[in-house]
Amino acid sequence: MGLTIRPITLGIIRRGDALLVFEGRDDVKDETFYRPLGGGVEFGEGSRDALKREFREELDADVVVKERIGVLENVYTWRGRTGHEIAFLYAAEFADASFYARDEMKILDDDATARWVDVADFRDGGKILYPAGLIGLLSPDQ
Repeated sequence: MGLTIRPITLGIIRRGDALLVFEGRDDVKDETFYRPLGGGVEFGEGSRDALKREFREELDADVVVKERIGVLENVYTWRGRTGHEIAFLYAAEFADASFYARDEMKILDDDATARWVDVADFRDGGKILYPAGLIGLLSPDQ
C-alpha cells in the first residue's frame, strides 16, 4: 500500500443464502473480517477480465461474470496503514458447478481459505464484510 488509489474487482458469488468470501485478520485492530474474492486490475485490463484472471489465479476456477452490482470507494486502515481503493463489484457464477459443493477452497496464491458465509451474519453485524458498503448493495436474492 502506497500513496496511490488501487483499482480492484470483486466477484459476488452466492450459494443459496451464503456468500463466497475469504477470512482476513488485522491484528493491529484485533479484527477478523471477510471479503469477496478478486484482486487488482492491471494497467490496460478491464475489470471483468481482471475478475476472471483473479479467480483462475486464486482458485484455478473459471467464472462467468454477470451484471455489475456497483462501484465502491474504500478508504481503510489495515495493519496500521491507510489504503485507498476503488472496487468494481460483479455478480458472478462458477462455470464448473462442482465448486458450489465445496465448503472451503484453498486460495492458491495466498495463505488464505475461501468459504461460504451466510449473508445474515453480515447483515446482523455478527461478522464484518468489506469493502464497507457492500452489504447495502446486496439484495436478498443476490
